Amino acid sequence: MKIIKFKNTSKYKYKRKILIKDLILKIYVGIHDFEMKKKQRVKFNIEISTDPNLKPNNKNLSSILNYEEIINEIKTLVEKFHHKLLEDLAENIFEILLKKAIVKKAIIRLEKLDIIKNTDSVGIEIEKSKF
Repeated sequence: MKIIKFKNTSKYKYKRKILIKDLILKIYVGIHDFEMKKKQRVKFNIEISTDPNLKPNNKNLSSILNYEEIINEIKTLVEKFHHKLLEDLAENIFEILLKKAIVKKAIIRLEKLDIIKNTDSVGIEIEKSKF
């Protein structure tokens, strides 16, 4: 039996990412009593990979991910809830992002900017993707 190989007609390997870089919000986050009473600055860096097979179309905005909408959803989330852990906050952001059909993968980095002396920041980075 002869095996026939089909030529790949695609000339490019395509990836598309949306970046939200250095978004700083004052939020309630942390397990300590003082963290529950006073907002602190948290820096958000988010990288979102979208479906590479979906071609952007300015006449169909569902073909893109609106970063302004994502930022507004994050602001609403942090205004509604006190998150005891940055990990909890990240999971809630993943929930917002990964329910969108266009999103395939996200990397979230959250950093507390003012919590530990002699550091610029402390924080976490988590990556999640759809199967």
